[in-house]
Amino acid sequence: MFEGIIPALVTPFKENFEIDYEGISRNLDFLEKYIDAVVPAGTTGESATLSYQEHIDVIKYVCEVSKVPVIAGAGSNSTKEAIFLGKEVEKAGADAAMFITPYYNKPNKEGLYEHYRSIAQEISIPIIIYNVPSRTAVNITPDVVERLSKDFDNIIGIKEASGNLKQIAEIIRRTPDNFVVLSGDDFLTLPILALGGKGVVSVAANVAPKLMKEMFQAFKEGNIEKAREIHYKLMPLFEVLFIDTNPIPVKKAMELMGLAAGKPRLPLVELSEEKTEKLKEVLKSLGLL
Repeated sequence: MFEGIIPALVTPFKENFEIDYEGISRNLDFLEKYIDAVVPAGTTGESATLSYQEHIDVIKYVCEVSKVPVIAGAGSNSTKEAIFLGKEVEKAGADAAMFITPYYNKPNKEGLYEHYRSIAQEISIPIIIYNVPSRTAVNITPDVVERLSKDFDNIIGIKEASGNLKQIAEIIRRTPDNFVVLSGDDFLTLPILALGGKGVVSVAANVAPKLMKEMFQAFKEGNIEKAREIHYKLMPLFEVLFIDTNPIPVKKAMELMGLAAGKPRLPLVELSEEKTEKLKEVLKSLGLL
């Protein structure tokens, strides 16, 4: 259920920055032929500027219309608030919840363990840890992940966006075989699959789901040469989608492709004209425009 190509969905907005629910449905129609699950209301979904009610409503809507499993973005730098969100997305019908490590507070190892222990004791649906030190200023280390994976049956995986392949390999080595390690970085998807990872929570899959799925399938079928070829074909897209803060570039790419996106909410702003031209060049080279 939680393997393969898993887009981190954008939250499309109307001109008044209200949530475009019809747009969410259209985007899912574009994606669902190629993907294995979705993550709504995560970092790419601008969870930082969604109200709690908007956050819950987006996940409830995606659960109602999605034809694939839903891994709800959740978490907070407050354990109490993370538990509240976890319970709400469980009630909304999510198949699993992804909890980002607490940001800004910078908890130590024991604090991280206690944070996830507290969540695991309150939430019934599967829990996926989300490690993204570039956003949170804290890194959850392999020893903590190992403890959590063995102490709590409902902590079933991690989205790893540390960019540290040695750390990711150590997590895979030290956790049970059924613990799911997902790449949190499109560029590292193929290397992480080679290490034993199970898929990717992907920004690029919002615009190139077919190519992402073809790369994954080629690897699964043992056609490493084809998987590598697609990886290198996609590299310019992986790079340009982070030419500015995520999700600024991917929202612009989706807009250019006629998908639902809208401008990001402040304090994020629209992609500059100069960067938009670079983005167009890459989309055209892949036949996406």
